[in-house]
Formats: sequence, structure tokens, C-alpha cells
Amino acid sequence: MPTIEVKRDDLESLIGRKASSIEELEEWLMWAKAELDGVDDNILKVDVKDTNRPDLWSVEGIAREIKGRLKIERGLPQYRVESSDVEVFVDKKLKDIRPAIACAIVKGVDLDDEAIRQLMQLQEKIHHTFGRRREYVAIGVSNFDKISPPIYYKAVKPKEIKFPPLGYDEEMTPAEILEKHPKGQEYGHLINGFSRYPILVDSKGEVISMPPIINSNTIGKVDEHTRNLFIDVTGLRYEDVLTALNVMVTVLADRGGRIHSVVIHSPDGDITTPDLTPKEVVVDANKVREILGVEISDHEIVELLKDARYDAEVATEGKIVARYLPTRNDILHWRDVAEDVAISFGYNDFLPEEVRIGTTGELSRRELLSDKIRELMIGYGLQEVMTFTLTNKDVLFKKMNRKEEDVVKIANPVSSSWTTIRNAILPCLIEFLSRNTHVEYPQRVFEVGEVVVIDPSDKESGTRTKRHLAIAIASSTASFTEIKEIVDSFAKQLKLSFDYEETEDGAFLEGRRAAIMLEGKRIGVMGEVHPAVLNNWDIEMPMVAAEIDLEEIFRVLK
Repeated sequence: MPTIEVKRDDLESLIGRKASSIEELEEWLMWAKAELDGVDDNILKVDVKDTNRPDLWSVEGIAREIKGRLKIERGLPQYRVESSDVEVFVDKKLKDIRPAIACAIVKGVDLDDEAIRQLMQLQEKIHHTFGRRREYVAIGVSNFDKISPPIYYKAVKPKEIKFPPLGYDEEMTPAEILEKHPKGQEYGHLINGFSRYPILVDSKGEVISMPPIINSNTIGKVDEHTRNLFIDVTGLRYEDVLTALNVMVTVLADRGGRIHSVVIHSPDGDITTPDLTPKEVVVDANKVREILGVEISDHEIVELLKDARYDAEVATEGKIVARYLPTRNDILHWRDVAEDVAISFGYNDFLPEEVRIGTTGELSRRELLSDKIRELMIGYGLQEVMTFTLTNKDVLFKKMNRKEEDVVKIANPVSSSWTTIRNAILPCLIEFLSRNTHVEYPQRVFEVGEVVVIDPSDKESGTRTKRHLAIAIASSTASFTEIKEIVDSFAKQLKLSFDYEETEDGAFLEGRRAAIMLEGKRIGVMGEVHPAVLNNWDIEMPMVAAEIDLEEIFRVLK
């Protein structure tokens, strides 16, 4: 979770009210999903519990949230974006390097030492969390008065240009910065695999910044005398850089700054940033009442949402339209809005109810069957492992020599390694074995676990969670016969009858693979793993494997 330090008097000044005690201040912080972790004189150490809301990772964002709950300033915060004649031209060579960029100008900011400290703190928190250590988002803050528009976002050769990086008077090439500058050494891996590096320059050729590494020491240096700021946010996806830019400019506007837009001319078309057009979600009030367990009217829900800094209104009976700032990217479902209603209502005001269900807990038939299957696998000399349900498309498809399919993607992945939810277990098992090539062979493993597949018939989520069994055996004697004997015995022990058909699956060798059929329906696949797959995983030992959809087995055994 992000931990930030704020000055108490600065927070209270932004809120417009002083807390009567530390205890009252702690209650206020809870409205912003934050806890007080320590107090050192005037400095508050605050843990922000919400890792999906970068708009709360600053004193300004926390104050904005608290003002709503204190009814000092309710409803959607209003930010005016004035147009400007500043343009940014994006080099098409950046498409495969770092294509997304969003920019803004904020004028008339009164930057004292604390305001600068808070701005830099927010910048780094976004870099390390939302920006995944600058891979997805990197923010530059520069002195706009030293920039001569238009601005060019270019791809330059490693030794093509020289400029003094922040904190240095000596001019360096981009290649030298990656080698010598501390930030270049820390983040250089994000770009040093490319033949060209991203650079922002103005019309006079003056370097503004080298995303995602460092600002220039001339234009990119900001101090208490700076009044007009140029904000650039670069990354891999426009939705991420736009969210980060919106967070940065609204924070500066809360300090008295005036936001001005910038026109971005990119190979994909022209856009104007920032875009603070409110987002909208329709909420079923009956579902909110049901999940919270309180009888509150549609109008009361609207008022509670206004306290949470939404603009809300009753569209029709039971339906509420809620609008919120695009600084938030955490609202993926009506339950996210219901949570804000609950916070405004007050967690301490919910009346506890005695549990009325008097039942004796026991394992479901599904779990009993799963345990039986685990016992069978152990009886075959296999070792149970548990792998992660989060993975990525390279693991699921590319390394498995399989055609890519639609899978559930993570909206804000922690890293490029965890971007999807698996739709099969076998790739994760093979990945597990690839990390244990130093262990003695044979290696015989299995997993009974969950996968998630796309299912449009599910109106709630459009997905379905299923339980699978996967087996992988790596040994010098691994053969199709060995895996078929296990699958045959597995079926016999469950009093089932499996049939086998030819199948096409790039993960397995042609002629040594088969689809597993139950009552005419395909429920799995087995075979000898293709050498190309083993090579992708740097595994030098032959391998056989199988994966079975247990949902069909549960259905038949009911």
C-alpha cells in the first residue's frame, strides 16, 4: 500500500477546517481509505489502503475526499480546462518503444517547499505503483517558461544528442545517461533494448526530458520560483497515461493552478489532453440496498454519493446515474460505487445482525470428489503443486505453441508477468518445471485448481470459473503410453468411460496426442509435449502431460 507523509497544517488548510484532535483526524482519514501510521510533531505518516486509487496518494487528493464527507464541498469537483496553442508532435518510430503520451500545462501555481515535496512524492508513488516502476507510466514535470513550443516527442539514436540530466551540469548522450546516471542505471532496462530512445525536445532543440529516465537539468528543474509547469506523461497505453495526467493536473489545480490543454499529434490521430470529462455509471439502487443490508431511499443514496464526490441523480425508480472524475480508474462494477455509499453512510452506523442460519458445515460433493482425485494422483506417484492463477499470454499461448484465444485480462496489472487469468493449468505446470530443472529427475507433478474462461452467457461477469486437473511428467522414459495409462486408470477408478480422438494442439507432438472424450464431449487433452515447447521453456528432458476439465466429471458423477 502507498505510504505518504503530509504536514498536518497543510492538510487542514486544504480541507478548510482544523481537526479538534488526532483522534478526529484519524476518523477523517478513514473516509479516504487511509490510516494514520505515525505522528512526528507536524508530520503525519499516512497509509493509503486503496492501491487502485492514485488520486488518493497525495495530501490534495485526501483533502478533496474528506471535504465531501464533511459536507464542506460536495458533488463532483469542478476543474476548468482552458485551451492553448501548444502542440506535441509524436514520432512514428516510437510506436514499438513507448508510444503513449499525454501532456498539459498548469499556470499560476504557488509552489512552496511543501507543495513541491508533495508533488514529487505523488510523482514517485505513481511511478512505483500505478506506473509499475515507470514501465507503464512515467511523469515529467518541467518549467514551461523555458520551453519554446511546439514540442517534439522523438526517437533518437543512443549517441545522437547531448544534454545535462537533472542534477548534473555535464552534458551526456542518452547512452551515457543509462550507463552513468543513477536513474539511468535503475530504469535503463526499460529502453536499452531498443536502437532508439525517447526524447522530448522543444522547437529550439532544447531537451525537456528523456522518458522514462530523467528530466533535463535546464528545462526540467522546478523550484519555488516556478509558476508555470509543463506535465508530460509517457507510457505504453493511453488509458494509463491519461489517468496519471488527470491526477497530476487536478492536484496542481487544488493548489490554485489553472489547467491548459495540449494537442497531441500522433500516428494514431490527434487528441487533446488532459480530458477531465466525467465518467458515468448506472447503479441499481435495489442491489445497493441488498448488499449493504440497510433500507435507504434512492434519494438518500444520491446524497451519500455526493458526499463521496460524485454527481448523482435518480434516472428512474431504482436506477441512479453517478458521474465521477476520470482521475479514478477503480470503478469497474456497481459494487465499487456501493462501497463509496457505505463509507459515506458510516461503517460504524451499520447495525450488526445475528446470523440466523443454523447449519452444520461440511464439504460439498464437488470438494469431496476433488479430494478423491488428489488422492488418486498421489497414488500414481505424482506430487501436488499449486501455481498462480495470474499469468500472461506468452505463457498461455506463445510458449505453449498454441493459437491465442480470448482470456480474462487484468485492467491494472502489477507487472507484465501477471496480465491475465489463466484459462488452463498445464502452461503453469510446465513453467513450474522450467524453474526446477536443477532438481533430480524424474519430476512428476499435478494440480487441481481453478481456471477462468470467457462465457458471454454469464450476464454478471461474462466469465465462468472452472476446475481443472493437470498432470506433467518429465523423465528420460516419458512416453504417450505412460500418460494414457494414468488417464485410463483415473477413469476406471471413478467408474467412467473415456474415449480418445485425434486432435490438433500445438503443445503436443502430432501422432502422440489425443483429445479425451466423455459421453461424446471433449473434456481434455493428453500427449507427449512438443520439443518446441520444451525448448521455449529451456527444458531438456522429455515430457508427457494431460489436462482435464473436471466440471464435466462432476456433472456426470452427480
